[in-house]
Amino acid sequence: MSTLLENLNWRYATKKFDATKKISSEDLNTLKEAVRLSASSYGLQPYKVVIVENAEIREQLKAAAYGQTQITDASQLFIFANDLNVGAESVDAYIKNISETRGVPADALAGFSDMMKGTIANLSSENKNIWTAKQTYIALGTLLSAASELKIDATPMEGFNAAAFNEILGFDKLGLNASVIATVGYRHGEDDTQHYKKVRKSHEELFITI
Repeated sequence: MSTLLENLNWRYATKKFDATKKISSEDLNTLKEAVRLSASSYGLQPYKVVIVENAEIREQLKAAAYGQTQITDASQLFIFANDLNVGAESVDAYIKNISETRGVPADALAGFSDMMKGTIANLSSENKNIWTAKQTYIALGTLLSAASELKIDATPMEGFNAAAFNEILGFDKLGLNASVIATVGYRHGEDDTQHYKKVRKSHEELFITI
């Protein structure tokens, strides 16, 4: 079995974190770099990733997450917030980044830029926000895989009040929306969930080859 599959078998949605164990700066930077390198549509990355370490803010967020202790006990809380105002300005910034990074004249990227702008402009506000929210889940998946590589526990969570999170973190003023969150840290020895056998569909149930 490859190391990747071993790591994926090892990971689980941790229910109880050991609050005394913290992720090292080096490992945290590795997780951040993995998320930064994650795939996204066009490579546009229409989101921000907010890492919450402040204990007081996390207590407020725990209340907005129905009292789930992972919010405060994990080493860090990652919040993936999709961009509610993605549009021409976002595309222009991305094109500028491509031009500077690859040494390509911006004019040579005009076709790509126009295509992205046209596609986004044709989306309703609702569909545009659904699209940007979907991108956060790709980044979340990358975080989960990277964490398992480092033997760091990571729990994806949708059980939280997004509107309350947005208010607590001031996302409304930033044009952001809390899409999905993940707690990262180290499992507590008393978390019985770590001993459960992983339950997934069989290959026959899951895959269809045409």
